[in-house]
Amino acid sequence: MTEDGVRMPYADIYWDPYPLYARARAAEGLTFIPELDSWLVSRHADAREVLRRPEDFSSANAMLADIPPSPEVLAELARGIGGGGTVVTADGDAHRRYRRPLNRGLSSGRVAALIPFIEERAQALVDSFAGDGRVELMEGYARRLPGEVIGRLFGLDEADVAFAVHGGYQAEALLFHHLGDQERLRAARDMVDLQHMLDRYARARRERPREDLCSEIVMGLAPGADELTPEQRGEVVSNLLNLLIAGHLTTAALIGTSVLHLLSDREQWELLCASPELIPAAVEEAARYDTAVQAFRRITTRPVVLAGTALPAGAQLLVAFGSANRDEARYDRPERFDITRSPARHLAFGHGVHGCPGSHLAREQVRVTLETLTTRLPGLRLSPDLPVTMVPTLMHRSPRALELTW
Repeated sequence: MTEDGVRMPYADIYWDPYPLYARARAAEGLTFIPELDSWLVSRHADAREVLRRPEDFSSANAMLADIPPSPEVLAELARGIGGGGTVVTADGDAHRRYRRPLNRGLSSGRVAALIPFIEERAQALVDSFAGDGRVELMEGYARRLPGEVIGRLFGLDEADVAFAVHGGYQAEALLFHHLGDQERLRAARDMVDLQHMLDRYARARRERPREDLCSEIVMGLAPGADELTPEQRGEVVSNLLNLLIAGHLTTAALIGTSVLHLLSDREQWELLCASPELIPAAVEEAARYDTAVQAFRRITTRPVVLAGTALPAGAQLLVAFGSANRDEARYDRPERFDITRSPARHLAFGHGVHGCPGSHLAREQVRVTLETLTTRLPGLRLSPDLPVTMVPTLMHRSPRALELTW
């Protein structure tokens, strides 16, 4: 241990963060991660403290890329449309401005109106593989259902949904995955192409608004009827892309980890099949136990003391929701996945002003998924000869693939 605390290997945080989180929670004060130039906020109480004080812990660096883009990637990104602030990276009045159209577009009424579509598509997707006796669930279901739902919410043409989903994953990969030079260039090109597609939708909604989230964001961020300026287009596209990633990738990851951990403990799966009233609790436990968004960055706006650690202005923090949700001081037997656990508030969807506005929609998709799978395929099992590995990123913790049989 150094005077900075426990120095944790960079790669381990991505492949299996939970043992390292436990060490950080047991250490005094905060733990510094030199490779990320960040202080790890690992305990539940400390994470909540950061999230409830945005004036001291700014979100300006929330989406800082893990790997700085090369000159070639920057040249490719210069062809795109973006650069505006987003709800994830803004504070204060700017954050409230970005948040308002999201609150309207993701209202409880809008989500309730989507549930029949979610149920219909869940059944149709299961129909597509139910007779096969096996499925790779991530590609065959977990990424497809949220993609179709976010496409419906946005008002995308059906033919554009697959490209939007692909572009969202490429945008995430560009920011947070370790890629080769050519892979990074391809990811940048795909991201730019997605930006141009979203820009076409934004300009079309300016001319003819509809009852969809794309129209809400255009009207909320660029009120009026005049043609969108380049600055307005950049801001609208940035927020549409941010929402596409947040609304699709996070839910796909949570579907995957929910099914993975239920099937990893046969008693839990069989209990859920026998007692469907436990499904809402299972959704919450899955979100707590293996949090889809493991961490977000913050940066201090002034000198502060957190968990006994003095931090200067400009100190970078990594607020580990995944660690906070397994804090021994907060939860009984936190390392145990238990769908009968008494309800307890967790940080899987954030907290405070930056709490996820789409959490209700994500929960509904996981709920419908578990209802559908336990009813239609109660004999589901993990394929014994294909071990599960996780995508090595803190942004969305998800199985790479999930091979199931029945």
